[in-house]
Amino acid sequence: MTLELHSASKVVRGITHIKPTTLTLQPGHFNVLLGQTGAGKTSLIKLMAGLDPLASGRIVMGGEDVSRLTPQKRNISLVHQFFVNYPHMTVFDNIASPLRVAGMARSEIEDRVAEAAQILQLVPMLKRRPQELSGGQQQRCALARAIAKESRAVFLDEPLANLDYKLREELREQLPELFAGRGAVVVYATSEPEEALLLGGATALMDDGTVTQFGPTAEIYRKPATLAAARVFSDPPINAAAITKTGTTASLPSGVHWTLTGAPAALPDGAYTMAIRPHHVLPVRQTPGDVAITGTVQVTELSGSESSAHFLMGTDSWVSLTHGVHPYRVGEDHDFFLDPTHAFYFEPGGRLVA
Repeated sequence: MTLELHSASKVVRGITHIKPTTLTLQPGHFNVLLGQTGAGKTSLIKLMAGLDPLASGRIVMGGEDVSRLTPQKRNISLVHQFFVNYPHMTVFDNIASPLRVAGMARSEIEDRVAEAAQILQLVPMLKRRPQELSGGQQQRCALARAIAKESRAVFLDEPLANLDYKLREELREQLPELFAGRGAVVVYATSEPEEALLLGGATALMDDGTVTQFGPTAEIYRKPATLAAARVFSDPPINAAAITKTGTTASLPSGVHWTLTGAPAALPDGAYTMAIRPHHVLPVRQTPGDVAITGTVQVTELSGSESSAHFLMGTDSWVSLTHGVHPYRVGEDHDFFLDPTHAFYFEPGGRLVA
């Protein structure tokens, strides 16, 4: 079964929340909506789920136009970032609730609940109520309800956002396995590029209510179609600077220059934007071809085994991200080295050209 959007849009009191969007989502892998807060991820999920009306276009599930059907008749499941469970019901009854609404036989309900509880390690907790569970267990209960329902489409709206780091890591690894082989279209909204890469599948990059690029997640990461797409798919933010290309030489306004090879060398002379991810801008030289730049350190951060430095290079704010601990001093100039073989080149309009 596929989930198709045909020029689907959402308008609220004259304000466009989702611009006309055409998209085909496939089962068998995760379909990730990636974008910053306010990009339109939740609005798009509500449209697909039938919680909000379409302003224009159609939504088709498995060849059936469901544009005017209620969420119940679309047979979908929705898991929020908040722990949405019925507080007066046991875990068993929470998982079973949509099955009872559907009028399913008691024996089948018991079988489905048992299977979902087994998968999500909730069997010892079936007689407890949500307030007796940890945050992670409550979210597992919500996921079990979605699995037991065997919906045609499952929408996961930043479901791990309110869990602590360890629980996020555990559930993130389990999620693809939980829905594997179930035939449902799974849509997962997140603001974290790393999460999209870990989940794999396909990703739709979102910005201001628009899907700016859609395709296999790894492919989009390696080749963002626009500078805006590259910015969405980079955390910390991708570094970008204006360059001038003359012959096979690229030059920054500071006078730093390097020799272009491959496709960038064949571009017409002129002005471009060069962008490079922070983990390709390091405080030590890695290869003879690395380009030396100097910046004034503004902020330093240490996170686990990585350290980052935010620095000013001219008027541009850049970030370096590297393994290990490095002795940066805020306010002082520091040398960094960028690897030009990992740079993207965009035309003035923002379209990737090399």
